[in-house]
Amino acid sequence: MTTTTATTARTTTTAATATATAARQTGRVDFAKAAPKAFKALISLDAAAREGLDPALVELVQIRSSQLNNCAYCLHMHTTDAHKAGESDERIALVGVWEEAGKGGFYTEKEQAALALTEAVTLLPGGVPDEVYERAARHFEERELAQLIALIFTINSWNRIAVTTRKVPGQG
Repeated sequence: MTTTTATTARTTTTAATATATAARQTGRVDFAKAAPKAFKALISLDAAAREGLDPALVELVQIRSSQLNNCAYCLHMHTTDAHKAGESDERIALVGVWEEAGKGGFYTEKEQAALALTEAVTLLPGGVPDEVYERAARHFEERELAQLIALIFTINSWNRIAVTTRKVPGQG
């Protein structure tokens, strides 16, 4: 089983279990149960978006998006997954202040470009500024950049589902 397949299988199982647990605890909809086709489609999109991207970078992007969206459930999941992908406690702790930490050498230029794009796509403050897009395009080949964009909008979808259904961190 490939790493991507194993991660997708774990994510599917974890997400389904956690969704059911959270629904029982919050009285909100169990998204996986109530909309199984949409849930499975999002799982497939998530797996496709990760293809060809560094697993540690994937987790940094997902952590930053989850921070911006105030999604404690996803933040908990992706900090745990970042540790499994080999990320250090320092880099995980500093991702919320990546620009300043980048000046200290904690993040590569490529990672900083990915995190800048993550913030622009997540917040959409009137669109993605040309300089942010161009910065990312300098560090990622076209296919890799497309994968990164897909990853960012996929984690934003997961964040919105988890926040809306009040998924509980650590459950599942």
